[in-house]
Amino acid sequence: MAGYGVANERLRVLEELEREIGASLQSAGTVILELSKEKAGERLLERQAAQFSAAIQKVESELSAQIRYLTQVATGQPHEGSSYSARKACQMALNRVDYARLKLGELARACEQMLEP
Repeated sequence: MAGYGVANERLRVLEELEREIGASLQSAGTVILELSKEKAGERLLERQAAQFSAAIQKVESELSAQIRYLTQVATGQPHEGSSYSARKACQMALNRVDYARLKLGELARACEQMLEP
């Protein structure tokens, strides 16, 4: 059940990122609205621009972390909360067993043919 905790935490982070993106869009909208005025408030512009920049940096950083995590999952590298790597290793072992069984059958047939007069 630990996998659900990791998945829930990942979803929570993504929801937080969604809120952060909304806030950054709001900051950008405020900057655009302020720039459309004849007398733009320089302090407000600077504050909103700084908020926008910080939000974008946070979103970029968190999305990069999410992508790194998904890359680990997709490549089968071990990571906490997933059984993908173990399932992949098991499937590969079963494939090797099937292949060995096939080759042993071929060897047995070849030996029987050599022993027949």
